[in-house]
Amino acid sequence: MEYIGKEKEVYDILKQTEAFLEGHFLLSSGLHSAGYCQCAKLLRYPQLAERVLKTVAEQVRNVAVDVVCGPAMGGVIVSYELGRQLGKESIFTERVDGVMQLRRGFTVEKGAKVLITEDVVTTGKSTMETVKALTDMGADVVGVCCIADRRGDGCVLELPVYSAIRLYIATYAAEDCPLCKEGKPLVKPGSRKELSVGNR
Repeated sequence: MEYIGKEKEVYDILKQTEAFLEGHFLLSSGLHSAGYCQCAKLLRYPQLAERVLKTVAEQVRNVAVDVVCGPAMGGVIVSYELGRQLGKESIFTERVDGVMQLRRGFTVEKGAKVLITEDVVTTGKSTMETVKALTDMGADVVGVCCIADRRGDGCVLELPVYSAIRLYIATYAAEDCPLCKEGKPLVKPGSRKELSVGNR
């Protein structure tokens, strides 16, 4: 995929900070992938994170928003930085006994317009769990902001998605993975440990 304009700048920053990796990765979904976006590597550098998220802030500048909310862990810093740039309150959800919810005294008022903030959107699972937590409290979720949108064709969110970059990375079921067939070492992102192909 060739990027131009602002997406090219974002891609270069992701590569520069080693936030975008190429190889053979085991995703949390159990799927295998030839690429992985570890945005924590980017978010180490506040000035670069500011530049990347400015492209998202510009897209939602005219959207009516009261609060930005990111699911822990990946969405917390993104929520803070977007909240800072937009001049809005920043909060986050976290899982308690497997259920995403607001804690630490965070609340949203009924009718509050909320933007969900993520580092990467892949399957939309944590996003939709956060949407439910907020709408159950009466909030109006108006969109999803993220650094990288890497949704596959089968993932459709019924909300506008505003991203700094759209990543097109093929994913494979373990039994159909061509990277396994090539014998490429399998790595679980985060741990950065190589796994044997049979140890999935």
